Amino acid sequence: MKKTALKLVSETVGGEVYEYFPIGRHIVMAPGVCGGRPTFKYTRIDVRHALSLLAAGRSIEQVAEGYMIPIAAVREALAMAAKAFDRQSQEMEQRPAKLA
Repeated sequence: MKKTALKLVSETVGGEVYEYFPIGRHIVMAPGVCGGRPTFKYTRIDVRHALSLLAAGRSIEQVAEGYMIPIAAVREALAMAAKAFDRQSQEMEQRPAKLA
């Protein structure tokens, strides 16, 4: 599987420099923010936390409204999580079975 290198983007937001690696339209990895884990762009909101709220029963709209992020951002997080799950499943299927 070919991996592509992410390009560091630098913007000025509110007079401050904001650097990040875009991994989606709304999801980024910003050096020094949340340990480099994926966050929603221009926030310090960890995508994993938002996904855990969805898993606990909150709606997409509730999560988006609660964190003042676009509904599209929460949907993108779900889509990326599903894609990662599918990729992991495919990799596991391709591994040779271990003998007992």
